[in-house]
Amino acid sequence: MVTLAIEPLTKQAFALFGDVVETDGKTPLSINQGYAQRFNGLANIDVAAEGGQVNISWFVASVRPAPIAISLMERHPLGSQMFMPLNGANWLVVVCADPHISSSYRAFAAKGHQGVNYARNCWHHPLLVLKDRSPFLVVDRKGEGDNLEEVWLGETIQLDFNPAAS
Repeated sequence: MVTLAIEPLTKQAFALFGDVVETDGKTPLSINQGYAQRFNGLANIDVAAEGGQVNISWFVASVRPAPIAISLMERHPLGSQMFMPLNGANWLVVVCADPHISSSYRAFAAKGHQGVNYARNCWHHPLLVLKDRSPFLVVDRKGEGDNLEEVWLGETIQLDFNPAAS
């Protein structure tokens, strides 16, 4: 069994896998007569391959038993996939360069104000939340073509964390 340490989610650390969706470091535009701020360019939504279109979904995720066993990885060859938490709760992100090479795995602790946009073909674990019934806004691809590839792992990878401390 391989155990992954969890590192903080930062734009620099996550850059090989996609975008961290957050407003830190962005200058807002004042809109609506000054009663709102707009932050543009937070993620590269890439869904147009083979005639794909933007799909907006609402996911509600449940907590997995601890320790969390990573036994499945997935990727989307025809488009990016963005997850943005809506309840402000911290959550976890697991990605890798190659699901068959355990040393390529990375685990990140995402704050409740941070989303991720997995780049097209980025291997990632399905949604991992630390609070039951956590809602997420999801932006991904709809359309023709097979946009899901899954790999079940022969060796289970386990996350090294204390859910009470997250």
